[in-house]
Amino acid sequence: MFPNPPPSNLPPDPVQPIPLPPVHRIALLGTGALAALLASLSMLGPFSIDAYLPAFPNIQADLHASAIEVQQTLTAYMLAFAGMVLWHGALSDAFGRRNIVLAALVVFAVGTFGCAASHSVHYLWIFRIMQGVSAGAGTVVGRAIIRDLYSDAPAARLLSMVTMIFSIAPAIAPVLGGWIVKYFDWRMIFLFLLVYTVALLLVCYKYLPETLAPEKRQPFNPGYLAANYGAIFRSPLFHLKSGIVAFNFAGLFLFITAAPVMLPVHLHLGPDQFAWLFVPSVSGIFLGALAANRIAGRMTFQRQIGIGFCFMLAAAAANVAYHLLFAPAIPWSVLPMFFYTFGMSVVAPGATLLTLDLFPHIRGTVASCQSFAMTLLGALVAGVIAPFLSHSVLWLALGQLGFVLAALACWLMSRHYRRVLARRLAR
Repeated sequence: MFPNPPPSNLPPDPVQPIPLPPVHRIALLGTGALAALLASLSMLGPFSIDAYLPAFPNIQADLHASAIEVQQTLTAYMLAFAGMVLWHGALSDAFGRRNIVLAALVVFAVGTFGCAASHSVHYLWIFRIMQGVSAGAGTVVGRAIIRDLYSDAPAARLLSMVTMIFSIAPAIAPVLGGWIVKYFDWRMIFLFLLVYTVALLLVCYKYLPETLAPEKRQPFNPGYLAANYGAIFRSPLFHLKSGIVAFNFAGLFLFITAAPVMLPVHLHLGPDQFAWLFVPSVSGIFLGALAANRIAGRMTFQRQIGIGFCFMLAAAAANVAYHLLFAPAIPWSVLPMFFYTFGMSVVAPGATLLTLDLFPHIRGTVASCQSFAMTLLGALVAGVIAPFLSHSVLWLALGQLGFVLAALACWLMSRHYRRVLARRLAR
C-alpha cells in the first residue's frame, strides 16, 4: 500500500526549519535548546529505571515485600514501556506531537507521585505501569519532531546532539539514586523525579512547538492504523534498516545486562566499581555522538555509517582476540566498549533517519515501530541471551561480535535491496 521508492523518487525535504503557521508556533526553540529539551524528555526512561535500583533493599524492607516482588516492579514497567512504545508515534501522527508529549508527561507525573505514595508493593506495580506507558513518548515523538523540522545533515546533527546530552542520564542516574537513598528515603527518589517531570511539563508547555499541522495529521481509526502498521512491518527495508540500530544496541546491552555476573565473578569487582564498565561505554556514546555531529553534512550517510562499523567491528574483534589469549582483566576486558559505543553513536543518526524516511507521511508511527523492535530485541537479550552467555567473557565478546555482524548484514542487504528496487521502478 505504501511502497518504498528509491531516494531519487522521494519528495524533497527542507533543510531549514519548517515555517509553522502562527497558530502552531508556541515558541520555536533554537537548535541547541530544542536538543536539550528533547534529550531531557528521553532521560525519563533511564531515570525511572536506573535511579531506583540502589533502593531495592529499602523498598523491600519498607513495603514488607519479597525480593521477587520488588524486582517485578521493574518487570511491570518494562512490559508497559514495550507495549506502549508501539503507539506513541501513531498517536502523535493523529493528534499532534506536542499534545502527546504533554499528555504523556501528565500521566508520568501522576504515576511518579503514586510510586512515592505507595504503601504496598502492589500499588507500586500499578503506578510503575503508569510510568511505563508514558516514559517512551519523549524518545519516540522526539525523533519525529526532529524529522518534521530538519532533513539530511541538519537532522543528523540535531539527533547526535540529543544523543550526547541523553548519554549523561545512564551514568548519573544510579549514582544519584544511591546518594538519595543513603541520605534520605527511597520515596525521595520518586519525589525528585516528580519535580523533574513537572518542571519539564512547564517548559514543554511554554516552549515545545507543534511541528505537525492539522492538515498533515492522519486519521486514528483501526482500519487506517492496521494499514499503516501492516505496510511498515511488511517492508523489507524497514526490517533491515531498523535492524541496524537494534542489533548494534544489542551488542552494548548484552554487556550491560550481564554486568551483575561479569563484573563481580569474572573481573572480581565490587558493587561500587561498576563504573569500570559504564564509564567507557557512556564516554564512547558521548564522543561518538559528538563526532557524528561534527561530520554531518561533510560526508554521505553511507560513508558515515561505514566508518562507524569499522570502529565496532575492530572493537568486537579485538575483544574476542584478547579473551582467546588471556584471562579477563581490567582494563582490557572493558576498554573495547569505548570504541564499540563510539562507532555505534556514529552509525545511529544516519541509520535512524534513513528508517524514518521510508514512510515520510507517518514518521511518528515508523519511530514507534523502530523503538519497539529495539525494545523487543533488548528484552530477548536481557532475558535469554545474556544469561546464557554470561558464564564466560569470551562468550559475551563472541555474542557482541555476532550482533555487530548481524547489523552489518542488515546494512549491506538494505543497500542491495534499494538498488534492486530502484532498477525495477526505472523500467
